[in-house]
Formats: sequence, structure tokens, C-alpha cells
Amino acid sequence: MENNIAPTKSNLMNAKSILDFSKKGFELLDQKRNVLIREIMSLVDRANEIQSKINTTFSEAYEALQMANITMGIQAVEDIASTVPEVEEFEILFKSVMGVEVPIVRFKGEDEKPSYSLYQTNSSMDVAFSKFQEVKRLIFELAELENSVYRLANEIKKTQRRANALENIQIPKYESIVKFIQEALEEKDREDFFRLKVVKKKRVKKKNIKSQQPR
Repeated sequence: MENNIAPTKSNLMNAKSILDFSKKGFELLDQKRNVLIREIMSLVDRANEIQSKINTTFSEAYEALQMANITMGIQAVEDIASTVPEVEEFEILFKSVMGVEVPIVRFKGEDEKPSYSLYQTNSSMDVAFSKFQEVKRLIFELAELENSVYRLANEIKKTQRRANALENIQIPKYESIVKFIQEALEEKDREDFFRLKVVKKKRVKKKNIKSQQPR
């Protein structure tokens, strides 16, 4: 590669500029990668916490539902369950994390009231309804976190590839080019200096010879 580049001062300046730009680019990518890793670790911790809550709440919900089946009858519980509307009240927004669009799920049915008459049920049914509502909210939150983790993980991979390309290919390449041109220019300066010394020595010698000739 160096053999195709003329060892001139302009090429040296250009190579140094690209090298400096590449090093700054690597530093920025490294910082971005570290921020994304910290962000994704916090999301993973939160997702694990939410998953644990879902498991616990599901268990409590089914326990309450089982009690409702026993005290109210399975048919009565199924009739009430059929009146519960499907989940539609949510919207997905997005926010930027280091240039990565991650979702924000807004669940509009968080304060949804029971669709059945309270006089037809007992406390077990109310607990079951409340717990399943909580599970629904937690699932929305978990979906938001898992999607964010997926998007951030992909961006970390891309950032890592770019950083590796700069660190292992681009930067060494232009460090080698800068070194080659600098050494070539230094060698040229030494040769020019040596030639000047030779020319000066010849001039002095010629001048001395002239001064020694009889007039």
C-alpha cells in the first residue's frame, strides 16, 4: 500500500488527518459501546425483576381463580371471563438511546374496572381479576424491555464491528503510511543535506584554488 503513495508532505498531512479522524472515531465508538452496554445491563436486570414478578403474580392469580371456581362454580366464572374485553388499549412510542430507537409501551387500560356486577361474585374473583390485570401490565412492560434489549444488542454488535475495523485495520494502515512517508521524507532531507554539503565543499575548494592562482 505504501508503495502506491508518493512520499510528499501533502500526502503526509492527508494521512495524518485521516489517522487522527480514525482515532477520534474509535474513541467515540468505544464510548458509545460502553454506554449501550451499561444501558442494556440495567434493562436486563429490570427484565429479570419483571419476569420474577410475573411468575409470582401469575401464581397468585391462578390461586385466586381456583378459589373462585370452587366457591362460585366453573360455569359462572367462565361466563364472567367471556365478558372481559380483549386488550387493545395500548400505543407504542419510541425514544432514542445513543441513536437507537427503543419502544415505550403505553398501556391505557391500567385502571380498567371489572366488567361484571360485584353482587354476582366474591372476593376471590376480585383478587383474580386484579392479579390478572397486574400480569397484563407487567407483560407490556416486559415486552418493552425485551424489545429494547434486542435493539440495543444489535446496535452493540454493529458498533463493535466498526470499532474493530478502525482499531485493527484503518488505524494500523494509516500509522504505517505515516511512518513510511515520514521515513522517506527524512531520508530525502538527509540526502539533500549531504548534497548541499558536497556542493558547498566544492565551491569552497574552487574558491581556494582561484585565490592561490598568481595574478
